[in-house]
Amino acid sequence: MKFACQRNTLLKEIVLALEFTSQRNTLTIVSNVLLETHGNSLVIKATDQKIGFKSIIDVETIEEGSTTVFCDKFLSILRALPDEHTVFEEIGDKLFIHPEKNSINFELRTISSDKFPALEEAGNSEWFTIGQKDIYDMIDQTIFAISDDETRYFMNGVFLEHNPEGLTMVATDGRRLSFINRHFQEMINPFSGAIIPAKFLSLLKKAGTGEGTLSLAVTESVIFAKIGSQYMYCSVIKGQFPNYRRVIPATQTNICRLSINDMQEALKRVSLLVENKAKRIYLDVDAGGVTVSSEESDFGQAKETVSCDYMGPSCRLAINYSYLASPLRVMEGQDFLICFTESNRAITVKPDPEKDYFHIIMPMQID
Repeated sequence: MKFACQRNTLLKEIVLALEFTSQRNTLTIVSNVLLETHGNSLVIKATDQKIGFKSIIDVETIEEGSTTVFCDKFLSILRALPDEHTVFEEIGDKLFIHPEKNSINFELRTISSDKFPALEEAGNSEWFTIGQKDIYDMIDQTIFAISDDETRYFMNGVFLEHNPEGLTMVATDGRRLSFINRHFQEMINPFSGAIIPAKFLSLLKKAGTGEGTLSLAVTESVIFAKIGSQYMYCSVIKGQFPNYRRVIPATQTNICRLSINDMQEALKRVSLLVENKAKRIYLDVDAGGVTVSSEESDFGQAKETVSCDYMGPSCRLAINYSYLASPLRVMEGQDFLICFTESNRAITVKPDPEKDYFHIIMPMQID
């Protein structure tokens, strides 16, 4: 196998391919990336056998063939090379790498491509095409609420399901919940709900630009995606996602309107004196404003009042401050609403004016 291409063209693909290789055991074939020339195209494949990636780029093929190289070292070499036309040639069990206009030479050991596992194929799965920005917005509004508790594996991803108007995404760790219901004009064929691992959603964002479209196909066991000439897939998480609709309050009588920026700044300052494990803060809500405060500790206490628009009764809420800070970071607009009924009932946080997403926080016990 021998081909030549601009270094940057290949570098962009290998950066992403590395994310799909196994990082646990560098001696296995799934730590390698497969390079295969067909005509004047180079096919790049990577998999850790749970997720997989394939991309096709234009190259100057001198001799057709295929091989695999350790992806991490290959990427390090590409990053170290100048961005110029570079020749890649396999001789024996080594891949020789040298830019045409430099005296730089690398030799990287190869493993036969015959040992590389086959990638999952979508087969007759039904694809649907939607805007990248829409799906990335949905990911941004939910991914931070995923549980990192591996014993509750069914919460270790975002739940994606079809609805009559489009798509719904939900994530929860049992103490908070993030929900978005996006309408699409594009035709989306019904599919069974699937729990998508956070890693795949992050890679989906990394692969795109936020402009244009991408295509998805969802089966009972795998989610597939296509972005331009890139194809990727991931095994979905098996298990029953919690009945999230039971957590969503039907009505909430107390509604407080605040500035997103003002609350973010208050949280940033008050959190300096918050106990690291529980991250508890208090929100004292009344017509005069929302007072954000930390618990008294050996270090001291922080307190700040944020102006608000509120006509209900005075109430004290105790929450994990990060559960409020995370949704505010991705919330659009200038203002948001805190909706609640009692201090021990679910709290809803959503933008004002309301959009197609909201976040629910379960309050902590008030000492």
